[in-house]
Amino acid sequence: MDLFDYMRSATQEKESPLASRMRPRTLDEVVGQKHIIGKDKLLYRAIRADQLGSLIFYGPPGTGKTTLAKVIANTTKAGFRQINATAAGKKDMEEVVKEAKDSLGMYGRKTILFVDEIHRFNKSQQDYLLPFVEDGTLILIGATTENPYFEVNGALLSRSRIFELKALEREEIKELIYRAVSDKENGMGSYDVAVDEAAADFLADVAGGDARAALNAVELGVLTTERDPSDAKIHLTLDVAQECIQKRAMRYDKDGDNHYDTISAFIKSMRGSDPDAAVYYLARMLYAGEDIKFIARRIMICASEDVGNADPRALMVAVSAAQAVERVGMPEAQIILAQAVAYVATAPKSNAAVCAISEAMEAVKGQQHMPVPAHLQDAHYRGSADLGRGTGYKYAHDYPNHYVKQQYLPDGMEGQVFYRPAESGYEKDIREFMRFLHSH
Repeated sequence: MDLFDYMRSATQEKESPLASRMRPRTLDEVVGQKHIIGKDKLLYRAIRADQLGSLIFYGPPGTGKTTLAKVIANTTKAGFRQINATAAGKKDMEEVVKEAKDSLGMYGRKTILFVDEIHRFNKSQQDYLLPFVEDGTLILIGATTENPYFEVNGALLSRSRIFELKALEREEIKELIYRAVSDKENGMGSYDVAVDEAAADFLADVAGGDARAALNAVELGVLTTERDPSDAKIHLTLDVAQECIQKRAMRYDKDGDNHYDTISAFIKSMRGSDPDAAVYYLARMLYAGEDIKFIARRIMICASEDVGNADPRALMVAVSAAQAVERVGMPEAQIILAQAVAYVATAPKSNAAVCAISEAMEAVKGQQHMPVPAHLQDAHYRGSADLGRGTGYKYAHDYPNHYVKQQYLPDGMEGQVFYRPAESGYEKDIREFMRFLHSH
């Protein structure tokens, strides 16, 4: 590093955002994540002993993935290099590998490569790193907000230990807020800030476990608030805190885990007949900008899959809602979606249709071609009658109750049951009607 690089680094560190300046330097300064870095945990012991293998840190934004990498950098005797997968190319990786080989060959010193947002690397980029991780040239530490089992090369995963970081608790966020306003070296301590308890509670709550979001709000509040003439302090009040976070930034990536987790909770709440939870998850998706057509499709599926003939109107409501939201658009579409969600959630439930088609598909898949019984075959085209097609068919409307007992399934499948109406909603009536028919 030359003088200009040193000056640039020093200036950048001094003028970087509060969240960056407040990154812990040691393990003991880290707040939260005790499930992986508690003093009796494997990762804590491995960092302390400087005996790390390749790692993948996985979790929501602002939970400390990069922080842990920086702590490792300050602790390890190995060389430490950092690249960001959004900007790094193969040339950058080749340079790191060359340096790592030189360091290992000349000094016996290992190199840790920290790849931030590793899920942004494509398959070929991840494949490039694999042999160097495998032969020990590099110790890889990857950080990702996406599920690594979906986004990271399976071969890399098999050579790495995955640690999932959790969203920070409210009290942990509050601890970081108070630490930031009192730290005179890296924080806002020189500004003489007084933080109201209500403001700290609010910021810790709306941050949603994201320490970076809370600290960014604190910094903005401190830098934009006039001192109180009565005591010459900057007061970070609830009003100031609310201005600094106008709207909660939802952790919701339409291609990421939170998308799938939220839609899963949405569907399961409707299936579980909890309209309050279902409408809540609907609101979360709408708030985060989810496609209303996508939401409408999921409601239609649930109306058929989980309600079915227990209330056939549920599908009608869901289909009508899907058509209506396309014509109306937001914001009014949210009312239509809420109506459909509430109806599906409170409707009687049955998955009899799902079971029926699943069993029927298995039956079809597991057997040879079964001829349609002759009396059910089409008798209208030329020569059919001579071949006996349709002969002996009994027309149901010619019989009492529009029903007559005859064989409909192929030979050898007589008596096979696929559709078993539930004892709920309208399917209870269907079940009773089927019993009545079969008893005559």
